[in-house]
Amino acid sequence: MSYLGKYISVIVPAAGMGKRMNSKINKQFIKIKDIPVLARTLMEFNKCDYIDEIIVVTRYDEIDFCQKEIIDKYKLDKVKKVIQGGKERQDSVYNGLKEVNKKSDIVLIHDGARPFVKRNIIEENIKFALEYGACVTGVPVKDTIKKVDLNGEIISTPNRKELWAIQTPQTFRYDLILKAYEKAKLDNFLGTDDSMLVERIGYKVKIVMGDYSNIKITTPEDLIIAETLVDK
Repeated sequence: MSYLGKYISVIVPAAGMGKRMNSKINKQFIKIKDIPVLARTLMEFNKCDYIDEIIVVTRYDEIDFCQKEIIDKYKLDKVKKVIQGGKERQDSVYNGLKEVNKKSDIVLIHDGARPFVKRNIIEENIKFALEYGACVTGVPVKDTIKKVDLNGEIISTPNRKELWAIQTPQTFRYDLILKAYEKAKLDNFLGTDDSMLVERIGYKVKIVMGDYSNIKITTPEDLIIAETLVDK
């Protein structure tokens, strides 16, 4: 069931080793209560009626493992392709953009290591992207943030009401995000997230209210939090 007759694609970059995890295996394949992180992530999108296809981007030597132990094992039928990633996350997402169905209207980009995204956030992203063209998921920061120079001295204290911690999914019209990525590649520009590439070509990006439980599994401590979240 498409959303208003639109074709909706998802790109899930899962090619990073995650050095901060201190693990010999890709952090996306670490299990939380017997289910791999990546499988949990993909399940949420696979269950969403509005999603037409999912493209998983992983390391070349993990493509077969991902297909057999994640996609096939957990019957993730909306995953249409498992492809090779690049050196940087941005390269991996660009590879994914080139592989989505050409009739795609909207593309959600979501971290493979962010397994607690909720259905309402996915649907809100789709709705916002159709209305505004570009949106990102985020939550207001809880802490006071300081801008600090290289000497460790505080330069300024930004207004906390204007600061948001950005999560994924980040969602865009397909033609817009492809244009932004092609421009970044042409300029040899490396951004810190997908929306940054859209911002730099002069397009406004909307915020979708996220959830503080939508954490990214990055460190061993995150796994402890993740097990608690699974039990909720």
